[in-house]
Amino acid sequence: MKNWENFVRLVSWTAGRWHSFDIVLLVMFNKAALSTYSFPCADVITLFQMICSCAFLYALRRWKLISFSGAESLTITDNSITFVPLKTLRRTLPLSLTYLLYMLVVMESVRGVNVPMYTTLRRTTVVFTMIVEYILSGQKYTAPVVGSVALIVVGAFIAGARDLSFDSYGYAILFLANISTAVYLATIARIGKSSGLNSFGLMWCNGIICGPIVLFWAYFRGDLDMTLNFPYLFSPGFLVVLLLSCILAFFLNYSIFLNTTLNSALTQTICGNLKDIFTIGLGWMLFGGLPFDFLNVVGQLLGFIGSGLYAYYKLIGK
Repeated sequence: MKNWENFVRLVSWTAGRWHSFDIVLLVMFNKAALSTYSFPCADVITLFQMICSCAFLYALRRWKLISFSGAESLTITDNSITFVPLKTLRRTLPLSLTYLLYMLVVMESVRGVNVPMYTTLRRTTVVFTMIVEYILSGQKYTAPVVGSVALIVVGAFIAGARDLSFDSYGYAILFLANISTAVYLATIARIGKSSGLNSFGLMWCNGIICGPIVLFWAYFRGDLDMTLNFPYLFSPGFLVVLLLSCILAFFLNYSIFLNTTLNSALTQTICGNLKDIFTIGLGWMLFGGLPFDFLNVVGQLLGFIGSGLYAYYKLIGK
């Protein structure tokens, strides 16, 4: 049993590593849609991602290729269009609300900050995650883990010390995104253990609850009309960017749910730091906004060392 548990955690840790590469591309495509194509509606992109995710999950479940809970048999015929009891849906409401906040704020935060600095400051999410986990579940961490997290945060601030494109609004939204991410991941860990749903089930409940809310919000703000009048709406390049964003969002969300429910919210946050070297490099080449700087390089190296130390301490059980 112990070996099986270790194997499962290894698989989920690998999913977290996949999340690192997935989010690199997702940030790039979201940045391309919002900045390069000047698409004005971040919440509409979120809506498209939810629709694609729910359609994909519905087809897989209808074809009995996946289940939504660990105890559910693939051969069970479920006549309910929701596939899960209404009681279970109500139990996942806190997760859906935190997901809405997480997605909308994170999408908006991409717009106001250049990609390298976005990646650098997002690493401070680990501190907020530790605080939220302590508040919600009393989770405490050992001194080596806290030290590795502190090294990551110090590296982030050193790397961003000479950002010449400072935007107070963009930075405020970015730190709000860090807080919402911490709350969202901690909620996944709690709901995932209490609801009986697996990662696919959590994603499904999320989508069918949040989708109508985001649709109403987009209509209320007039974003649907703005989308219909968007000059590049049927541009092949924009459609490809939007489609790839939706596909990557699905796999990103699955890896987040899997890694967080089987490991912890903090582990999921640390796994995301492995994407930084790729995001920073691609961000410099594609979007610019941050000149090469020695302090930035030193800060990035400290962040990578901190992430490696955290992984080491978790694997040896400290």
